[in-house]
Amino acid sequence: MIKRNRLFGNKTRVTFSLPVNQPAGPVSVVGTFNGWEPGAHELKPRRDGTRTVSVTVPPGSYHFRYLATDGHWFDDENADAFGPHGGEIRV
Repeated sequence: MIKRNRLFGNKTRVTFSLPVNQPAGPVSVVGTFNGWEPGAHELKPRRDGTRTVSVTVPPGSYHFRYLATDGHWFDDENADAFGPHGGEIRV
């Protein structure tokens, strides 16, 4: 799931959410908003059975994918669009 919250000014907080154990092990969201740096935005477990991470971005379009254990890349079915660089979100 992807949730967007507008902040003051022109920034938006984008929260990425996955079930706590699917897939098992550490998962990070990587994309154009963090230079595709693995581990920069690792999802953390929450009490509600999910794990989440938030990034704050200015208006624009961003490509992203999730990176799990053993180099497993996957997309979020809730992305606004899909292309050769994974999912895309527009804020």
